[in-house]
Formats: sequence, C-alpha cells, structure tokens
Amino acid sequence: MSVQNVLNKIAENNIQFVDFRFVDLAGRAHHITLPSTEVDAETFVNGVAFDGSSIEGFRGIEQSDMVMMPDTESVFIDPFTDHPTLNVMCNIHTPDGERYDRDPRSIAQKAEELLQQSGVGTSAFFAPESEFFIFDDVRYESGMNKSYYEVDSEEAAWNTGRKEEGGNLGFKVGVKGGYVPVAPTDTQQDIRSEMVRVMQEAGLRVERHHHEVATAGQAEINFRFSTLTKTADNLMLYKYIVHNVARQYGKVATFMPKPLFGDNGSGMHVHMSIFNGDEPLFYDKGAYANLSPLAMHYIGGILHHAPALIALTNPSTNSFKRLVPGYEAPVNLVFSKGNRSAAVRIPIAAVTPKGCRIEFRTPDSTANPYLSFAAMLLAGLDGIKRKIDPTALGYGPFDTNIYELSDEEKKEIRSVPGTLDEALDALEADYEFLTEGGVFTADFIENYVAIKRNEAKAVATRIHPHEYSLYFGC
Repeated sequence: MSVQNVLNKIAENNIQFVDFRFVDLAGRAHHITLPSTEVDAETFVNGVAFDGSSIEGFRGIEQSDMVMMPDTESVFIDPFTDHPTLNVMCNIHTPDGERYDRDPRSIAQKAEELLQQSGVGTSAFFAPESEFFIFDDVRYESGMNKSYYEVDSEEAAWNTGRKEEGGNLGFKVGVKGGYVPVAPTDTQQDIRSEMVRVMQEAGLRVERHHHEVATAGQAEINFRFSTLTKTADNLMLYKYIVHNVARQYGKVATFMPKPLFGDNGSGMHVHMSIFNGDEPLFYDKGAYANLSPLAMHYIGGILHHAPALIALTNPSTNSFKRLVPGYEAPVNLVFSKGNRSAAVRIPIAAVTPKGCRIEFRTPDSTANPYLSFAAMLLAGLDGIKRKIDPTALGYGPFDTNIYELSDEEKKEIRSVPGTLDEALDALEADYEFLTEGGVFTADFIENYVAIKRNEAKAVATRIHPHEYSLYFGC
C-alpha cells in the first residue's frame, strides 16, 4: 500500500487518530497516537520520535532519541477505540536514519533478506498455532510476606461442586477433557466466534477455531500462513484482538504457557516452509513424509540448534513448566510424522505439494514472534547450508510412542533444556548461526541474555507458595 493509499484510507474512513506501534524485546506492543490532522506524507518519511530509554533493553538515557518508521503494508482500523483510529506497525531507526539493530521487526526483515541472498529460495512461510486460556477471574501477588495466584473459570473441573447462585448447571470440562466438545460443555463458542469476526474485519484470514484440551477455557484460533514478518505482524494483531474481545465479555485471556498445574499448557506450534517463487521446496513425493532433502536439512538445523533456539522460542521461566513429559509436551528433540511429543512433526493428512511443511511444536506465545521466527529460519538455513542430516545424527524419525520406550532407549533421545538458564547457556555457546549476514548481532545476544538472566534470577530467589507446604513444619 502506498503512502497516498494510506492517506486516502484515513480520509475515506473518517479516521480521527493514527496509532503508531512498535514491539519491544519481550514482544509487547507500544504506541504513540497522533491526530489524523497531524499525519501527512512527510510523517511516513520522517517518522515519529519516541524515548528509547524508557523501553527495557533498548537504549540508555544518553542515547534515548529513537524514531518509529511506519510500514504502510501493516495498517488496520482499530476495532476497539471509540474514536476511529488507524493502527500502523513501525520499524525502529536511530536518529541518523539507520535501522536499529535491537529492533525485533527489523531483525525479522533482515532474516527474510538473508534467505533471498542465500539463493535457497525467495520466501519463507510461517503459520503459528497460538493457544490461550480465557478465564473469568485472575488474581496474583508477589510481595515480601505473601505470594499467590488464583484463577477461575465457569468451565473449570474444580468447580463441579461449587454452589452457584441459581444452582450449579454442571457440564464442567474435565482435566484433559476439553478437546472440541460441543455446548453446553463448551461455553466459549460465541466469544471465540466474535474474536474471529473481529480478526476478519481487521484483515486476518481465519481458518478455524475450537476448544483446546485443558480445562478452564483453553482455546485455539488458526489464521492463514504468510511470509515471516507479515505473520509476526498478524500474530501481534491476533493477540491484541484476543485480549480485547475477552475484556469486552468481562473475561481475561492469557497466552501464558502454563497457568494451571496438572493440565495441558498453551503452546505455539509453528508451521514452516520455503518457496522459490511459486515452487514449493519442501516436497518430494515418495520420500519419508514426502519431504525433500532440503526440508530434511532444514529439520536438521532446527534440531541441531534447538537448545539455543529455545532461549528465543520459549523465553520465560514459565515456558519450562509446560515442557515436561505427559502433557503432549514436545520435549524430545526428534522428528516424526505422527508423534506429538516430538519437537518437529511433519503433518501428512490432506497435504498437497504446496502445503508440505514442517511443524516445530516446542515454542510458546511468550516468544517475541519477530525474533523467534527469524531464529527458526536462520537455524533451518544453517542446516541447509551445512547439509545437516537429522537421521544420521540420531534425531529420528521416531514414529512410535516415545513415552512407552524403555529408560535405556530414552537415554538415546536428546531433550529440551530443563530451565531458562540452561537454554541461555546454550544460546551463549551457540549463536553464530544467528549472526549470519548480520541478522542478529553479538551485542543483541549479550543484551538479550542479560535481561533473561535477570528474569530467571527474580523467580529463583523468591519464595514459592508450595515451599510452605513442603517445609513449614520442619
């Protein structure tokens, strides 16, 4: 979309405000709003200034001036504001006009540029399946003398015996009993449908929605694949709509990977493929799961670099509460065409040559999509460049139930890191594939690791409520 088309859209829709947005290292959006009367063609040339020192991980106060440069291909009309507002995603530049090397969106674009320069293909396509919970109530506190959380849902298994005003109507969702039930067990059909309606109006192509496995309102909505940066933009829009539609219904949505103990967590399974123009490069009819050698090398790169990659795709301490065996968690660093506990799964049902793809099941939605998608692509490209054979390295295929293997057999299978600190250790030891072509910089990695170390330390040094159950009577 040209600048003039954006200005026409503002005029034709009586837009009163234009909201300029950027994304921080953690993957959270920030915004500055201008009256539409202050927005003209020069705005898209000069950008919108902001204070980078107020954003964690960006710049010190002595270098605080930064600029948002609007991307005219990323506009949408905000569905939640009372005053007609047009939202625009931006890249971050320094005052001298250079792309800021800690800007997640610019990193995603540089990864796409590296793909094109590599000669492997022209486009990488991504499709995340981002799961979430919809709760009726959430409360939490972490202080000197108390620490707790409590969430509630009308669907929750723990509410089968609760006496409600007017009586308990039953049909609660059992633990691990929430996969695609109909009403009245599924109470959230309408709220998910409203989320889909709003997404469609905002420009997302939504393919389906359904209740997910866990009790207490776990959900999934799938939107159509696109190129790397565009998909990251779409995921930011997706999360924005999910959060705000839930709020309109008097509920609260969370993409936290493991908000409940003892039931499935929320992942973000990421489907990937590479094309050269219109030609799909992952398909080879008759090969294992119809995967081409190039696709197998891509898998090899993902699995070889997975411990380091997980520092970016699962970047929270809570991520590793989900990555435990027994809850369909993809903890095994292997590939398979059927096993959902494998880190990489190859979908084979109703797949066409253009639909041939791999699915990396380990990530979750605490990941910054721009950083995590870029890192996945770079790991895959490194596998292609080095012709990493995942079978020769013992990564599979494993098409049996891994949970039923003997302890001796399981010893041969690599697992994901057990903590955020372990993943950060792996990233510090293996990040050269990320700095290929200057996509990530060593400075970015060092800064990112320092921030995440502080998060891990903040959790590790605080008293956990369960420790009172274990140790108070000592």
